[in-house]
Amino acid sequence: MDNRDEVREFLTSRRAKITPEQAGLPAGTRRRVPGLRRSEVATLADVSVDYYGKLERGNLAGVSPAVLESVARALQLDDVERAHLLHLAQAQEGSDTLARPRSRSSRQRTLPKSLQWALDAVTTGPAFVTNGRQDLLAANQLGRAFFADMYDSGTQPPNMARFQFLDPAARRFYPDWDLIADMTVDVLRTEAGRNPHDKDLHDLVGELSTRSDAFRTRWGSHNVRRHGSGIKRFHHRVVGELTLAWHGSAADDEPGLTLLIYTAEPGSPSEEALRLLASWTASHDDAAPADSL
Repeated sequence: MDNRDEVREFLTSRRAKITPEQAGLPAGTRRRVPGLRRSEVATLADVSVDYYGKLERGNLAGVSPAVLESVARALQLDDVERAHLLHLAQAQEGSDTLARPRSRSSRQRTLPKSLQWALDAVTTGPAFVTNGRQDLLAANQLGRAFFADMYDSGTQPPNMARFQFLDPAARRFYPDWDLIADMTVDVLRTEAGRNPHDKDLHDLVGELSTRSDAFRTRWGSHNVRRHGSGIKRFHHRVVGELTLAWHGSAADDEPGLTLLIYTAEPGSPSEEALRLLASWTASHDDAAPADSL
């Protein structure tokens, strides 16, 4: 796969983020580039300047894992960035094509009933399943009520990135909109490296890049991120402010899917807000389907 532009921009952006002081090098007085020079990265990685120049021009074909690891150390990549660099190299070689399960369109994918049962067993917090494109594929009852704005968008399946950047309601739903926007793009960028043959993902990125300056700017930063855990703030249109902990884990029997659960601190106003939302949802079940809340 010809992903040389992606490789070049990723390596260049990582090099620009490291100061000479961070790399243990003298800063000097005349530096025409942000961060490190190519020659300095080459020295730190123990490769020739010409060879590193070849890598930064996007040519990773045939590069050994040892050299990739040396470059990762020189650029001080974290674990997610290291994995991203490896995925870029594998995609260029074509070595990942047979090893990776074929990506399926969300419009065609049928999730096992047991996965929905697992979601429905979670009753005290929103629980949902996403793929690497941030499609919201399934949720429990509280999750559907929690993400009512996304379900109301009319797009099937609802897409968290499309909501984030194209729906004005996202600015209310996410009080820390900029932070969540950064995280959303970082997850998409990671998926693009992990699964470069996903046409639906390419189409989504193209749409968002065309329609959102905020997305396009963030996409050009080449930052990457995995689902993990953390704290997020929300403003729900029914119950107001919530501060929730979130935890994500890969669905091992369904490659490419992530199960996420939002929970509130026991005894907190956010826990009471979730209880109120659950009660409100139950009272409206007979009047309207959950998907149309």
